[in-house]
Amino acid sequence: MSGLWALIRRDLRLALRQRGDLLTAVLFFLLTAALFPFGIGPEPNLLLRIAPGILWVTALLAVLLSLERLFLADWEDGSLDLLLLAPQPLEAMVLAKVLVHWLTSGLPILLSAPLAALLYGLPAHALPVLLLALALGTPSLSLLGATAAALTLGARRGGVLLPLLTMPLYIPVLVFGVAAVDASLAGFSVRPHLLLLGALLLVSLPVAALSGAAALRQTAE
Repeated sequence: MSGLWALIRRDLRLALRQRGDLLTAVLFFLLTAALFPFGIGPEPNLLLRIAPGILWVTALLAVLLSLERLFLADWEDGSLDLLLLAPQPLEAMVLAKVLVHWLTSGLPILLSAPLAALLYGLPAHALPVLLLALALGTPSLSLLGATAAALTLGARRGGVLLPLLTMPLYIPVLVFGVAAVDASLAGFSVRPHLLLLGALLLVSLPVAALSGAAALRQTAE
């Protein structure tokens, strides 16, 4: 475990040194969410109706924006070879790097979501549901994208291939995340949608670890 914590601390320090990259995801999320009320108009009922979909799509795109750098720096400076030779399981290292990615992209989006929700007049009772759905959904986005980030590592058009590979995997998370907020606005139970988001997160953990490690080994070869 000490090796994994050292990897997490190292990646966090590197992320904090590059504060421009650290702010990219949250600024993209806030600015993109702010554009829609200007383009659609100030009609409150319309903004409230589209708020769950807009907030979730912008959060998804913001996470995707920073996904390419998940393994890129390690591949460029040769650290990936050292990770492959380390005594720790590569699957655990993949999960450690995904955790850092979520802490530097998903968590800032989660913390800034209330500010974006104010632009659409989201009522107070729906805000905790939005935050809980994002807390369950954004880690799944990082986990599901880890395999695609590893597969496209070093590819000539990796930045183009990455969204094509990840978007189909993101659809269930997007559907259940939006449905949870919609159910809260309509006065229905949000529990089934949140449970499904939690189930997706649990399934994504072993899938990301195994497939991400296999993709990294294939890339190194």
